[in-house]
Amino acid sequence: MNTRNPYTINFGKIPKQYISRDVLISEIIDSLESNGMEEQAFKITGIRGTGKTVTLTAIEKELREDDEWIIVDLKSTVDITKNLIANLYMLNPSITKFIDANLNLSAFGIGLNISKKNPVASLDVALKKILQEINNKGKRVLVVIDEVRKTESLIDFVQEFQILIREELPIFLLVAGLYEDIEDIDNTDGLTFFLRATKYEMKPLSLDIIRENYKKTMGLDKEVATELAEYTMGYAFAYQAFGKYMWESETREIDELLLAQVDYALSEKVYDKIWSELRNKEKWFLSFIIQKDKMSVSELLEITKQTHNSWSEPRKRLIEKGILDGTLRGEIKIVLPRFKEYVEKNVDYK
Repeated sequence: MNTRNPYTINFGKIPKQYISRDVLISEIIDSLESNGMEEQAFKITGIRGTGKTVTLTAIEKELREDDEWIIVDLKSTVDITKNLIANLYMLNPSITKFIDANLNLSAFGIGLNISKKNPVASLDVALKKILQEINNKGKRVLVVIDEVRKTESLIDFVQEFQILIREELPIFLLVAGLYEDIEDIDNTDGLTFFLRATKYEMKPLSLDIIRENYKKTMGLDKEVATELAEYTMGYAFAYQAFGKYMWESETREIDELLLAQVDYALSEKVYDKIWSELRNKEKWFLSFIIQKDKMSVSELLEITKQTHNSWSEPRKRLIEKGILDGTLRGEIKIVLPRFKEYVEKNVDYK
């Protein structure tokens, strides 16, 4: 085809064709814009390739259209408070003028060196004063951290954040991260506020919406579009991968070449990393689980000669990694597309 492929498998790049998480996005934005400021922190979690970054970007894009909001993107690996103040200084002219006129932040490499004022000793104090000025101007600050992980800087910032919201200052936090990274922060002593923050899990995309998208975008007939959508299992990365290679296909059929291309993309971009983080016991259990589309726990324990206790921890980790569905009691089901085929090629891990 002569037109540009609307699907992409590059992380961090917003595809031309993607399925928006409209309900999740609307819920977060409605909470952020509520006058009561009842919730000021939100967590989006999920495995790699579920669209966390795209969702964050969509929320930011909508809020940036509102002059009330100042959006600051940060990394959890930097000095968050210092970088937040530096961004506020650069992003908003009125805040720049306020800092230059009232706060000597030269010791931290921010703003002008005001000779008549002593340098500010604490960035925490400076941030509080800046947020008070932002509040006076009727504005709000949203700090966005993608791929969040536990660092000393993040712990310090969240502890300071707790103080700022108790004083009803207009600062909000939106983070996205893998299950294990979010849980690691949740379980940190002294971060009760973060633990209680509203958490949103990236659920599978609607197969009906994927089917209609494939039909409309690529002109596939209903039967092929339905089968292709079912192959994705609602996994956002697989939706992009199947769309990309079907778009490039000359036959417009689900053939072995198409499946091989998608398998390679899934392996290189997602599954190799997930597999490398699994323990041998978890890989061993998977070698039995993949033998059926779904399996009862009792059957798994019978064929592996294991006990519930020995299965408990691997089960928990495989669910957290997004490999198994943990919603059906007593039943085991892999929820990642083409992961059975991937495991079959990698069970010789010993």
